[in-house]
Amino acid sequence: MKEKFFQNRIALVTLLSACGIVAVSMGLRQTFGLFSDFFVKDLQCTITQFGLAIGLQMLMWGMFAPIFGAMADKIGGNKVTIIAFAFMALGIYLLYSGPNTGVFFQINLGLLVGIGLGGTAISVQIGEVGKHFPNKTRGLAIGIVVAMASIGYFFSPLYTKFALSEFGWEKTLQTYLYFIIFGMIAGIFLFPVKKDKNTSGKVIVDEQTIPEALKEAFTHRGFILLTLGFFVCGFNITLVSAHIPGYIQERGFEVWTAFAILSLIGLFNIFGTLSFGYLSGKYSKKILLSILYFSRGIVLILFLFLPTSTYVALGFGIIYGFLWLSTIPPTNGIVSQIFGTKYLAMLYGVVFFSHQIGSFLGAYLGGYFFDKYGSYDYAFYLSIGLSFFATLVHLPIDEKPVMRISVV
Repeated sequence: MKEKFFQNRIALVTLLSACGIVAVSMGLRQTFGLFSDFFVKDLQCTITQFGLAIGLQMLMWGMFAPIFGAMADKIGGNKVTIIAFAFMALGIYLLYSGPNTGVFFQINLGLLVGIGLGGTAISVQIGEVGKHFPNKTRGLAIGIVVAMASIGYFFSPLYTKFALSEFGWEKTLQTYLYFIIFGMIAGIFLFPVKKDKNTSGKVIVDEQTIPEALKEAFTHRGFILLTLGFFVCGFNITLVSAHIPGYIQERGFEVWTAFAILSLIGLFNIFGTLSFGYLSGKYSKKILLSILYFSRGIVLILFLFLPTSTYVALGFGIIYGFLWLSTIPPTNGIVSQIFGTKYLAMLYGVVFFSHQIGSFLGAYLGGYFFDKYGSYDYAFYLSIGLSFFATLVHLPIDEKPVMRISVV
């Protein structure tokens, strides 16, 4: 008999809730670069200070992902989501109402918004969703959530460009608060799994504590290798998202090409995450990850060394977009498959922190290599090398559940 995708109505409601949350959170996060000229003009902010705030935001996002994850595993993702959105709302409110210059700019955009992202941008949500689905369908469920983040990626810049031209930057940020209120309402329905509930396909976990869970994870070779691999993911995608506009101009393309590449990445990421979410329930997750990182390396080589062409650039956006966040379903799936789902949000948050360190370095080293050598090529060479490193580093991972748990 074919197993139902939704075990119960709570699973359906939780999945829809997570989709709404990440569409808001990830969508808003994608738009801050569009405000840079306004911040420079009206808040006496330099480009370097703006970059520092975004870098701080990424680090806070990564640092607070495991903290909010641990809280979600204890008190529920619904409560944590509302708390985190409150931090984001406060940061955005202060960003347009003040104080919002100097160190306050860093606190508002970097610290407060970054903390908010830690509890609303994917980690907590897919951790909670993962607990409602058995191992065979968990990857697809997570892929659906990540695909909704991609939809937020795609539409939020379009809205922001319209709002900035019609209302100005302060009013645009003010409208963001309405989206956050929607996210909070959606967060109410991010239901945790009832304790001691034994549904088919669920991982049954004993009364393990948080310190014991962390010790178990950090002494497991597979967890360390997975964390190293996800560092590469962060480096790969942030190097492209932060520096592809500059690289495109360096190669002699028209400015619109960079916007087209980023739009195609957002669009085709939807298909990629859904595809690899489905495949994660069918095939070895570590092999899928090795294929993904190997493919990234090959696509980057082709993009760098094929003759300059608009078709090559757009093809890069399509294929790299398909590979963009497709690493999330199998990465999260390995964590839940090995360690169970009791502390899934926290443990995935730890892995995600390494992703954000990679993101910070991808953004920083791209600019560093350009300033030092007058070209982005060396940063992309490093990204290619890291992609092949990640291809190999996943292969030794043992995907079998630890002896403490059993999969029904």
